Amino acid sequence: GQLPTWLQGILLRNGPGMHTIGDTKYNHWFDGMALLHSFTFKNGEVYYRSKYLRSDTYNSNIEANRIVVSEFGTMAYPDPCKNIFAKAFSYLSHTIPEFTDNCLINIMKTGDDFYATGETNFIRKINPQTLETLEKVDYSKYTVVNLATSHPHYDSAGNVLNMGTSIVDKGKTKYVIFKIPPSVPEREKKKSCFKHLEVLCSIHSRSLLHPSYYHSFGITENYIVFVEQPFKLDMVKLATAYMRGVSWASCLTYNKEEKTWFHFVDRRTKKEVSTKFYTDALVLFHHVNAYEEDGHIVFDVIAYTDNSLYDMFYLKNLTKDFEENTKLTSMPTCKRFVVPLQYDKDAEVGSNLVKLPSTATAVKEKDGSIYCQPETLCEGIELPRINYDYNGKKHKYVYATEVKWSPVPTKISKLNVQTKEMLHWEEDHCWPSEPVFVPNPDAKEEDDGVVLTCIVVSDPKKAPFLLVLDAKTFKELGRAIIDVELHLDLHGMFIPEKDSKMETE
Repeated sequence: GQLPTWLQGILLRNGPGMHTIGDTKYNHWFDGMALLHSFTFKNGEVYYRSKYLRSDTYNSNIEANRIVVSEFGTMAYPDPCKNIFAKAFSYLSHTIPEFTDNCLINIMKTGDDFYATGETNFIRKINPQTLETLEKVDYSKYTVVNLATSHPHYDSAGNVLNMGTSIVDKGKTKYVIFKIPPSVPEREKKKSCFKHLEVLCSIHSRSLLHPSYYHSFGITENYIVFVEQPFKLDMVKLATAYMRGVSWASCLTYNKEEKTWFHFVDRRTKKEVSTKFYTDALVLFHHVNAYEEDGHIVFDVIAYTDNSLYDMFYLKNLTKDFEENTKLTSMPTCKRFVVPLQYDKDAEVGSNLVKLPSTATAVKEKDGSIYCQPETLCEGIELPRINYDYNGKKHKYVYATEVKWSPVPTKISKLNVQTKEMLHWEEDHCWPSEPVFVPNPDAKEEDDGVVLTCIVVSDPKKAPFLLVLDAKTFKELGRAIIDVELHLDLHGMFIPEKDSKMETE
């Protein structure tokens, strides 16, 4: 096929790549050593390269020729030859876990720099051209967080907005929302942007020892949207996991009898909206988008009724019959919540406060709290992406992978959230990764651009490829076939040529 002439830049992807080190194996697919890969688009040609993230974790494991650093689903233990004192000390030092810097989930842009990110307090700077691993940044040196999301947001000024969990700091467990500026003042040229990290606000966890797990959050023009779900980390279990010989993942619990709470933080006043908004128990990894309309906040998420997704990816379940045998017990569903921030305070108890045309409801309860029920936009999609120029604004299109009952995606989909119509791309034996939308620089419409996705092929006779679709029609424009083994990855970003200081090939 042929690529549009305007498509110039680098698609960077990140995900787990190595699951065996020496005689040791990780338990979970999300634990594997981070493998970065890139597709560079230059004058109609595509160049591919991949490289393991040379994290401290990677270097320690390779040097020892065994897994020596614990990951979320795999606990690593000291060398059996160590004496009893060294072992005892090791057990004690693990009560506050020293987390891994195996940043395998996403890529983040800060100013002119790019970082591989995971969900711990560590991120690693990388060179987007060479995929070389550069310095390690520890968020906890700049703000009190032990965990942070790998799905930050970017505002129009280039600031990064992110949030992390601060575990039992000064007797409180809280969710911290912070901002990293894109640059530092001229006189401080040698300092990093992180020195100017600013905490915008914190939200107290509803439980001191059971903070909610979250993978992403939402943002509108004036608000930050945080969903506190009853899928939680048990801190006591976490502190004793090492001694009990279990993984940190086993410290996650889902309480389906509990409520899911919505928090809205005003970005101008940095204060949380005082009304209590909630819905039924759900598990959520990915926010799609959020925006404001006529005194309401509208936000779309991909939600589950249980936490079976994580368990699917234990490597013992990833056998050759995985596609046929593994079934999700809860289908991912794209849900739209419509939350009335401005409503008639004298409205009757039991009345629906939503004034927008939607089947979503927000019902006033006796105690003044508001119970929200979503509208279902569609079922069976995951890894959602939008045209990021519409982030925080009213959007029409979502690009996603389609999963149905197996956790492995088989199609790429485009959903029109207004009409609920869908377009698909699929081919036999093809497993697509998260689709990334790249806008045409001269775009007049939201879907004027291309969708890029890496395709892993389960047929050994066929090679993997990068697929380029016309975002409007979903017709294939071209594919770049790669003669190496390609891994299923998680997330990534497209860096336009102007932002990447591209070196000449």
